[in-house]
Amino acid sequence: MIKKKTDDKKQWFLYPANLRTKTLVIIALSALIIVSIFVSGYFIRDIPTSFISANQMPSFAHPFGTDWMGRDMFQRTVAGLGLSIMVGFIASVVSTFISIILGLFSSFNKFADESVAGIIDLFGSIPHILLIILISIMFGGGLIGVVMGVGLTHWTPLARVLRSEVKEIRTKEYIHLAENLGKSKLWIATKHILPLIVSQIIVGVILMFPHAIMHEAAITFLGFGLPPHEPAIGVILSESMHYLSSGYWWLAFYPGLSLLIVVLLFDFIGENVEKLLNPETAQE
Repeated sequence: MIKKKTDDKKQWFLYPANLRTKTLVIIALSALIIVSIFVSGYFIRDIPTSFISANQMPSFAHPFGTDWMGRDMFQRTVAGLGLSIMVGFIASVVSTFISIILGLFSSFNKFADESVAGIIDLFGSIPHILLIILISIMFGGGLIGVVMGVGLTHWTPLARVLRSEVKEIRTKEYIHLAENLGKSKLWIATKHILPLIVSQIIVGVILMFPHAIMHEAAITFLGFGLPPHEPAIGVILSESMHYLSSGYWWLAFYPGLSLLIVVLLFDFIGENVEKLLNPETAQE
């Protein structure tokens, strides 16, 4: 019995977990890190200032150093990332809703399909950052302006994918049978087409997160996003530009690196979720 258990352990080490198990582990760990950052950032409110501790280099007491007001940069970075994740989530929901509406509307008839294609091309032809800034200003700036600016401009890639999938589904035999039975366009879109594009919607939403977060940080950095009193990554990076020439490199390095890590985590989740939902790789 002892020898058999030992052999089982050896076989477990010789034959590691399959792709599905590895994928689930990567998704779980990445999601855990992101949720931890978001929850931690939510509870970080007032960061104490201490001009005696201003512009200190990274140390055990302050892993990311301190800024020009003596505030702990680690706390500011976590709070900024939590705010960015929240903005990215809301903006992704708005963009996904628009993409689903346009994708299903394109299934009604040829005119609807061409109209959706024209709307996608129109929004895609305008410079992305410029469009976000204009919409943000139109909604009064601040948090609402950033959310609407990002949310109303990030739907085009997902809408293009959904339109392509809908065009393929429209050629199926059961769609023609439903039409011959007198079912309405809306009924066919919600009952037959929508369930078949759920996987594309899930992957599209996840992959939309990093783009939304990066663009939120970009327009905030340029001064058209969140106000200066918010602990946003864009605000932190914008402030750090005044101190880089004085050698305070940590004010920009650690917040920028943390933002990059969060974006990569979302990319990892999106890529691995796509593996799970892809029939060719889901069973490996």
